[in-house]
Amino acid sequence: MNHPVLAGVDGSTDSAAAADWAAREAVLRGVPLRLVHASPLLPGTAGAVPAVDRLHDMGERMLLRAVAELSDRYPDLEVRGEQADEAPAAALLAAARSAGVLVVGARGTGGFEGLAVGSVALRMAAAAPCPVVLVPQRPAGTFGDGTLGARGAAPVVVGCAAPHPSGEAAAVAFSAAEARGADLLAVRAWALPAESVSAGTLVVTEEDRATWEDQEVLRLSDDLRAWQEKYPQVTVRTDVRLLHPAEALLNTSEGAELLVVGRRIDPRAAEGRLGPVAHAVLHHTRCPVAVVPHADR
Repeated sequence: MNHPVLAGVDGSTDSAAAADWAAREAVLRGVPLRLVHASPLLPGTAGAVPAVDRLHDMGERMLLRAVAELSDRYPDLEVRGEQADEAPAAALLAAARSAGVLVVGARGTGGFEGLAVGSVALRMAAAAPCPVVLVPQRPAGTFGDGTLGARGAAPVVVGCAAPHPSGEAAAVAFSAAEARGADLLAVRAWALPAESVSAGTLVVTEEDRATWEDQEVLRLSDDLRAWQEKYPQVTVRTDVRLLHPAEALLNTSEGAELLVVGRRIDPRAAEGRLGPVAHAVLHHTRCPVAVVPHADR
């Protein structure tokens, strides 16, 4: 929590929304906000000094404007801006090594109409060494209006996969709920036991289903007990659903302040790896999503 909040900015509407979300997060954490803009050399411009200088100046002006706007909006926040000569993904991955959280917009200036998530945002979610918050396009009246505590009633939602939920994701979710004075909604998806399906035909009684669901509720409560003791001020609600995990998370996170999911770190994947549930959630979410890396168990 002592590391700065990092946000990537490129002048797009999505990155502006992400920078504002990052500023509010930095205020909640009591840490500085670090804005990074990447200005890599374009093909054919290596020897064109005037063109390179113009691109650098444009990036510098955009950064100064973003810093000034956020400083005015959040006068107690320390905001720093810096330019990188690398490609956006490489610059953000390098900067994320010393960040507490990286915040990016769903898509940047290279996106096109109808594109849900851009390549840089997906790369960050899959490979960044710190938690990554992806902020989707901002529909009117969603996830805050720039005023801290404006949506105190909106919950933080965390996905708790069975049988070993991510402790790192739980830590991020409980901390976020406590900082916002919000409830925490812990969601677990479950499936009918394989033995309950015979030749593709369900032979499940209501009594059996209720028993299995009660068992899932008890397991989830057990998984959360230590976290509830660590964060006694956070009100926790549980929601166990007989659905695909991505569908369960998307259904329960409608109108949420933040949705938190885990991402297993795969040492065999040099470029990082994003699981199918996190991938689906990022493409269809209506609220900010935090993807939290954790070691496999």
